[in-house]
Amino acid sequence: MNNLNRVLLRSSYSQREPSLGVRWLAMLVNQQGKDRIFLVDLRTQRIVPLPGLNRPDSQPISVSVSANGDRLALVRQRDDQTELLVYRRTVGSLERLQISPKGIPRLVSLSANGKRLAVQVSREGRWDVDLIRF
Repeated sequence: MNNLNRVLLRSSYSQREPSLGVRWLAMLVNQQGKDRIFLVDLRTQRIVPLPGLNRPDSQPISVSVSANGDRLALVRQRDDQTELLVYRRTVGSLERLQISPKGIPRLVSLSANGKRLAVQVSREGRWDVDLIRF
């Protein structure tokens, strides 16, 4: 992975919150003071387009990718709300997931098969971890 590491080091953008699938690397990249979600195909070492995911009116907080790169789970801030979402890359759809009981999501980790996730949730001043199947 030395070639990809050199490419990432040469980037003028700050990168954080990495999530590794079998051949995919998802991360938050700060461009001109705004975070965006990037997905890198490790085989080709190219950034994969994510239509409809990075919106100008939202700020991603956490991202996780499934092993096959088809699904990304994310937490983002939009307006005054923090949202938990799943993005299906092959169809370009974005689905909001409800947290019950209500809480504020912070970090997300998607299972390898992309059908379950663990999410760190703030409720009444304490941190909980919820497991969600969808």
